[in-house]
Amino acid sequence: MSLILHIDTATSVGSVCLSKDGQVLQTLVNDKQQDHAASMVLFVKDIMQQQGIAPADLDAIAVSAGPGSYTGLRVGVATAKGLCYTWEKPLIAVSTLQMMAQGILSRTQDVNALYCPMLDARRMEVYTAMYDASLNTTIAPHALILTPEAFAEQIAKHKIYFFGNGSDKWQQLMLPSDNAVFVTYTLNAADMVPLATAAFARKAFEDVAYFSPFYLKPFHSTMKK
Repeated sequence: MSLILHIDTATSVGSVCLSKDGQVLQTLVNDKQQDHAASMVLFVKDIMQQQGIAPADLDAIAVSAGPGSYTGLRVGVATAKGLCYTWEKPLIAVSTLQMMAQGILSRTQDVNALYCPMLDARRMEVYTAMYDASLNTTIAPHALILTPEAFAEQIAKHKIYFFGNGSDKWQQLMLPSDNAVFVTYTLNAADMVPLATAAFARKAFEDVAYFSPFYLKPFHSTMKK
């Protein structure tokens, strides 16, 4: 048995999902990044009230841990950690890129393909990784400056799904190939559910005091001193 609250604010679209035993009960979505700090707390309150769930009923809180927007990740992780402290619940961290791959895999059901999520990291850079149909990592998460030859070895051998808000610029740059399939995808906390449920079963919990988002790159402020 597992009743888990899921929070994602890794991009401009934020969402909160409630799941029970791996099944989605309800999801609330906000597409205004500047409102994440306020909306996530309200979403948590609303979704629990609408489902008749009290904090004591929850078994864990899961959060999309990055990579993604620095500001968004800080909001999501801070919200999740605050709830874990207040309600004395364990924290589950889910890779944003693996969560994205889970989302597309659940839609395509294509067990013979590879899955390559891409998050925009500005200019010609993306945060990316690659997974097989079992969500095993074939290319570890990293920041990549795109070139026409990127992923040439993998594309030559495999059908690959590319998706996420960084995939458009890759589609325009890459050398044409029938093995490259581009699909529309928007992050949603509901795609965290299978991964968080599995992590809960393994008791793969984070240290709430010391956990921080997986940024992939150090933060550099553009503000003048």
